[in-house]
Amino acid sequence: MFAIPGKQAVTITPKAEAQIAKLMTKDGHLGLRIGVKKGGCAGMEYTMDYVNEIDANDELVEQNGARVMIAPMAQMFLFGTEIDYETSLLESGFKFNNPNVSDACGCGESIKFKDIEELQADAAKT
Repeated sequence: MFAIPGKQAVTITPKAEAQIAKLMTKDGHLGLRIGVKKGGCAGMEYTMDYVNEIDANDELVEQNGARVMIAPMAQMFLFGTEIDYETSLLESGFKFNNPNVSDACGCGESIKFKDIEELQADAAKT
């Protein structure tokens, strides 16, 4: 796993905490698993799935009743990310403020990450 002792992999804003806790309670799920997959015009997309079982290889983040698991393949790409929940007149949803993103498409649905060497150098600085 990709982790720095004493530092959470991701942070969750109070709005996102409330929404995640609400989703967990509504359907009795243990939390949300966050990952990344290939897709979109920028190359990668975030994934979010309900979790009913915690995988031993997931990075577990718990804050004020919200539980997020980070899939093993996504941990390096999501380290340092702030998860927020925004509501506007036209849409509402989770937003990822990710320092590891080098580019994003115009619609904001897909991202491109920094290359591995750059991510490892950034991690070594913290």
